[in-house]
Amino acid sequence: MRHGLVIKNTGSWYQVRTDDGALVECKIKGNFRLKGIRSTNPVAVGDRVNIEENREGTAFIVSIDDRDNYIIRRASNLSKESHILAANVDQALLIVTVNHPQTNLIFIDRFLATAEAYRVPVRLVFNKIDLYDDDDKELLQGLVDLYTYIGYDCLPVSAATGEGVDSLRALLHDKVSLFAGNSGVGKSSLINLILPGLHLKTGAISQSHHKGMHTTTFSEMFPLPQGGYIIDTPGVKGFGTIDFAPEEVAHFFPEIFKFSHDCRFGNCTHRHEPGCAVLKALKEHRISASRYASYLSIIDDSTEGKYRSGY
Repeated sequence: MRHGLVIKNTGSWYQVRTDDGALVECKIKGNFRLKGIRSTNPVAVGDRVNIEENREGTAFIVSIDDRDNYIIRRASNLSKESHILAANVDQALLIVTVNHPQTNLIFIDRFLATAEAYRVPVRLVFNKIDLYDDDDKELLQGLVDLYTYIGYDCLPVSAATGEGVDSLRALLHDKVSLFAGNSGVGKSSLINLILPGLHLKTGAISQSHHKGMHTTTFSEMFPLPQGGYIIDTPGVKGFGTIDFAPEEVAHFFPEIFKFSHDCRFGNCTHRHEPGCAVLKALKEHRISASRYASYLSIIDDSTEGKYRSGY
């Protein structure tokens, strides 16, 4: 038996870098399922695994080490199953754009809430700042102020001019960093700047809808020369949350959770209850309307499709 790290998932095959430095193409043995997780991909990039080879020379993943954390989303609009983007990450970098294309704030907040739920630190990277007009720049500053106030580090960058990329590169040192975002936000362009030898495909923006076209199909892990890894993930349109109980959702919005301690009722859902400190803070503009709308959208996840709209 050999031990290694899953660095690529191509659907039916997994590429494992073994502890002795070999690259081994592996399949999953039998009906391999993780306890308690109904997932389309029971093994994820970033998993540490044990593998065995049979007499024909085919390698199989036979067990997964306990995960430190993972990032998970609903697999599709109709599916009750989940899709694990990556496991054992030190940080997630959510690449967003104020314009060209515009990233939906509900998408951002759903990603942040999921990362809170699974104990993954997140930074917001605002790309394409070279394209922003005065209105875009004003919106950018408002969003940076909002998310910094809540406690999320924000970094404006431009993959086109290189502005901010050195600061981004410094954040990656010796860390396993997940890059995520909608299609078209320039995720692959940023990774190509950081790792010039990769030549990841970059996608055009659909001019009719100002949305990105998918380029990355599967998650893959790339080693950094200064230590650490980048995990590139497929661009996603929406971010469906999985298995959040309504009374838990406030825990994953730090500013809502802070005010919720002062609510009259311990099981307050912060929608209509008397003596709700969250609604009072919302009225006083100490909680942003956009964040509260995102909070409600997660509670209301039974309304399918809501998280896919709003571009």
